[in-house]
Amino acid sequence: MASDAPLICPRCKVPLKEVRTSDGVFWACDNCGGRAVTVELLRNRFTPESINPLWLHAMRGEGRTGLPCPSCRHPMIDVALSNSAQINVDVCQHCHFVWFDAHEVDTLVPRRPQAAAPELPQKAREMLAIAKVEQLAKEAEGPDFDSAPPDETWKQIAAFLGVPVEFDSMPRARRPWATWVLGALIIGVSLFAFTQLREIVMQFGLIPAEATRLHGLTFVTSFFLHAGIIHLAGNMYFLFVFGDAVENFLRPLRYLVLIALAAFVGDLAHIALDPRSQIPCIGASGGIAGVITFFALNFPRVRLAFLMRWWFVWFRWIRLPAWFVFILWILFQLIGALEQRAGISSVSSIAHLGGAAVGVVAWLLWRKQLPEAASSKFQAPEKLQSSGS
Repeated sequence: MASDAPLICPRCKVPLKEVRTSDGVFWACDNCGGRAVTVELLRNRFTPESINPLWLHAMRGEGRTGLPCPSCRHPMIDVALSNSAQINVDVCQHCHFVWFDAHEVDTLVPRRPQAAAPELPQKAREMLAIAKVEQLAKEAEGPDFDSAPPDETWKQIAAFLGVPVEFDSMPRARRPWATWVLGALIIGVSLFAFTQLREIVMQFGLIPAEATRLHGLTFVTSFFLHAGIIHLAGNMYFLFVFGDAVENFLRPLRYLVLIALAAFVGDLAHIALDPRSQIPCIGASGGIAGVITFFALNFPRVRLAFLMRWWFVWFRWIRLPAWFVFILWILFQLIGALEQRAGISSVSSIAHLGGAAVGVVAWLLWRKQLPEAASSKFQAPEKLQSSGS
């Protein structure tokens, strides 16, 4: 390697002048025009075919003793510039310097400048930037079976109470007015009915043995009644959280038709299980089951967040895709239907299954007839309890 002493021209015995370029530094003699260049700089500036042969000859000692090295003053090896060249240069095995007499360096073949990569269009650059941001966001979320909690506090509270939450909420194309108005009506009617719940349920609840009383009006009135705050809160949670995505996709009219048909078929399924029952059936669960089913089928890859916990000691957040959660929910409803048939459950799981059947049919009919208004980053629920107590 070169020392701190000035480099000396091996021919003129005068100090060499340092010359800096974009590729590196070399040393030139103003008298004879010779140049001292490192092998590293030559490799950066010229093609390997121009440099490798002379260096191999020098390392093998295939040449005669040449001029003294400009740096270490040891004799260099005089080697051919290439296998076919008629020009010899001096190479120092110790300092990796190559000495070129005037104009000899001009015989080397320079590297071709690398072609600049074509500039991407603005839209492509934006898409790449968005993809990178999404990748970083996904990495920040952590793995699905040990993920970070949702950002919203209310979601953390809801998950603590045992219900699934949307992990990623997508912006809506429009406000879900139908969901809001329907939910407000259900809440208002249910709260009013709580003042005289038994009397109102017996009068306006759906009794299978008297399904046509009030000219069949109880098919409608029973939908707006609930057995208590927990029953009401559970149904409204799933309606508000997942109904907006379905309404955004179907538009309000078809969305309300889906709920009405799912509730009606759910009631028919409940009646068919025990047509002679005198126990009133109330709740919006059948209609909401249709919404849940449509949601899970239409957005199967979206994720729901669940909080797994053991008392207040151990907590772990997990995320599951909507299709998997839907299968779990159907299994729970089938078990619940068996318990209902055996008379050990007051929850009408068969009504949930009836509403879910309508959700499947609606999805098959409408999934391709409307442009998808929402991205697939919605999530669906797991153990959805729609009760007809």
